[in-house]
Amino acid sequence: MSTPSPSSPTVLVTGATGKTGRRVVPLLRAREAAVREGSRRTEPPFDWDDAGTWGAALAGVDVVYVVMPDLGDGAAVERTAAFARQAAAAGVGRAVLVSVPAGGGMDDGVVAATEDGFTDAGLAPTVLRLRSFFQNFTEDFFADAVAEGVLRVPAGQGREAFVDADDIAAVAVEALLDPTHAGRSYEITGPQAFSFADLASTISEQTGRATTYEALSPEEYVDDQVCHGVPVELAELLGGLYEQIAAGALDSVSGDVEAVLGRPPRTFAAFARAEMAPVVA
Repeated sequence: MSTPSPSSPTVLVTGATGKTGRRVVPLLRAREAAVREGSRRTEPPFDWDDAGTWGAALAGVDVVYVVMPDLGDGAAVERTAAFARQAAAAGVGRAVLVSVPAGGGMDDGVVAATEDGFTDAGLAPTVLRLRSFFQNFTEDFFADAVAEGVLRVPAGQGREAFVDADDIAAVAVEALLDPTHAGRSYEITGPQAFSFADLASTISEQTGRATTYEALSPEEYVDDQVCHGVPVELAELLGGLYEQIAAGALDSVSGDVEAVLGRPPRTFAAFARAEMAPVVA
C-alpha cells in the first residue's frame, strides 16, 4: 500500500492485475492515494470465490474499485451483494463499479440487480459502463487477427465506440477520489463509433500493414473459435456480443469521458499509430 496524503482515501482495487485495474493502481499512487491491490496473489489476497478473503482485504478501506468477473451471470448476483454488505459493514463508504451498457449482450436485468446490490448496501456506487477496449487489438482477443491481417467476427456493418483502457482508468481514478461522482452512471466510450471495416481501414492507414474485415455468420464465428481452442460456451457468448454490435445496440458516443477528465478521449487512430507497430511487425 502506498503512503497517503492526509486527506487521501484508502482504495481497494479488485482485479488489480486486469486490463483496467493495473492501470488504475499507478494512477492512484501518483495522486498519493493509499492503494490496496486485490487479487489472489496479493497480500492480503482477495478472491471473489472465497468470501474468507474479503475481510482482510476490506479492513481500513474507504472506497472500492469493483471489477466483477461474472457480471451478467445470475448465479453471481447474491455473491456480489454479500460482498457489498460486508464492505459497508467494514466501513467502506463508496464503490466504483465496472459495468456494461444496456443492450450490450448481457442480461440487463441481471446486470441491474448486481448494481442494485451495492446501492442497497449504501455504497452510492459510481457505475462505469464500458465499451470494448482499444487494447483488445494489442493485448488479446484480436492481437493474433491483427498480426494475420484479417478481423473475422459476426458484427456485420454495426458500429461500436471502442475506448482506450487508459481513459477508462483515468475516469475511474477521478470517481474513486472525488465523492461528487457518487451515485452517478457514466457511459465510457471513445470519441467515434467504428464498424470493424472502419477499424481495419484505420489499422491499415496508421501502421502500413494491410488489414481487412471478414464478416462471419454467428455459426461460422463459433466454429472458427472452437477450431482455435476456445470453449464453445465462451465462443457463443462472444458471438452474441458481436451480434449486438451488428444490430446497432452499441452505435452511440458519449461525452462522459471528456466531462469527467476535461479533455477528449484518445482516438483509435492515435492508438493504432502509437501502439500497434509491434503487433503487425
